Amino acid sequence: MSEARINRISNEKGDGGPSLSGITTFSGLNYFVPPRGTTAERPSDCPPGSIRFNTDSAHLEYFDGLQWLEFEGTNNELGVNGALGNRGVFAGAVIAPSTPTNYASSIDYVTISTLGNSISFGTLSSTRGFTASCASSTRGVWAGGANPTLTNTIEYVTISSTGNASTFGNLTATTYTAGGCSSSTRGLFGGGYNPASTNVITYVTIASTGNSVSFGNLTTRTNQYGTTGTCASSTRGIWAGGGIPSGVNIIDYVTISTTGNAVDFGDTIESRSLLIGGSNSIRGLFGGGLYPAASNVIQFITIASTGNVQDFGDLTLARANGGAAPSSTRMIFAGGYTPSKSNIIDYITIATTGNALDFGDLSTERYGNAGCSNGHGGL
Repeated sequence: MSEARINRISNEKGDGGPSLSGITTFSGLNYFVPPRGTTAERPSDCPPGSIRFNTDSAHLEYFDGLQWLEFEGTNNELGVNGALGNRGVFAGAVIAPSTPTNYASSIDYVTISTLGNSISFGTLSSTRGFTASCASSTRGVWAGGANPTLTNTIEYVTISSTGNASTFGNLTATTYTAGGCSSSTRGLFGGGYNPASTNVITYVTIASTGNSVSFGNLTTRTNQYGTTGTCASSTRGIWAGGGIPSGVNIIDYVTISTTGNAVDFGDTIESRSLLIGGSNSIRGLFGGGLYPAASNVIQFITIASTGNVQDFGDLTLARANGGAAPSSTRMIFAGGYTPSKSNIIDYITIATTGNALDFGDLSTERYGNAGCSNGHGGL
């Protein structure tokens, strides 16, 4: 066996290297530096298996013949699912003007630590949008919704697998546009329309199945245009914004392990409904929103304290009523109403401030799609 140690190989112009074929092995005691560039600079004419370093996401990625995907590995962000990573799962949606034939039952997912388009997960038992969602580290849960008939159905999936949703139980009333949040054990659903504006909060034990149980009340009612942005830590559940009938700037919170009425937390920057909300264990984030028009503003709070929001940055596109899926480090904003439908997926790094970056696309343009993850701040 022979060995060659070469510092650099290039062509005679010094602007490229030779093509290597056959069985070729690279080894060394230090490192190998692959080609690098931004997401916008991704080539599209390369063969499957091509590798590069994405300077926007700071991840290695590979070309599968159709799109660039990021390598997945084991790190703190991947949590309980190891190499599967923290998944963001989005279910139910309005895919066209709101008529019975234009709601969707599809469930999509993404791996939050990567970049790329969403992948089919399965379906809900029926077509509907405007559901409330929550999750534990293993289960994703969707409650209520409309198609446009209101429903009280609660369904769940096992996040680490793929497949269709299974029956969980029923809400205490038919409800849509409620806001959902959770700890590792309890899922809470608050507000919405049923078919009158409501401030009711109910809860379920995520590891079991069964009907929701009364928890308490929000400080104000929300209506069919008043979906709140929600998030949670392991102790607190947060609802922000809403509408009665236009947007409000109220932020409420509850202690998830108890029952009782919500308490005032602070205010959003301006009165908004249809906020897209999520969090890690420290920061809660609310993106976009509606009234009088779609917004691109991202706001944040520190969940353990109380007080008004602070400015974080902007989404890549002004929109409302999309789905959110956070991990301990990243927040995903998927789809929404602009006022046309959107398939855009954005992401931010939660610990910093700044504008969102492009993540990929949903399988279809949609809004009213509820998202959850197995890496959110309530776990």
